[in-house]
Amino acid sequence: MNFSADKPIYLQIADRLCDRILSGELKGDDRIPSVREYGAEIGVNPNTMMRAYDKLLGEEILYNKRGIGYFVAPDAREKVLSAQREAFLRDDLPAIKARMALLELDARIICEA
Repeated sequence: MNFSADKPIYLQIADRLCDRILSGELKGDDRIPSVREYGAEIGVNPNTMMRAYDKLLGEEILYNKRGIGYFVAPDAREKVLSAQREAFLRDDLPAIKARMALLELDARIICEA
């Protein structure tokens, strides 16, 4: 996994897990690798992995079965989809709309592209 310098690594890992949930690669109640397994796989410290898992646990996207491991919550896809739509509308869309206005682009042109 390649990491960007402009965002904390644990957030990039959490985002990647969310992308895998949205794509259907990970489904509700799927077991995900342990903190150590996944950390070794992508080459990051277990503490960094734990921060990513803790974030997703706090958002109820993952759940933990003690002694068994971490799992994708049954309604994780809906939660991720809702949160990412909200973030897109709040963070990304205003910049896109401003750029379209500068370029004198109408939304119909975008839909036809």
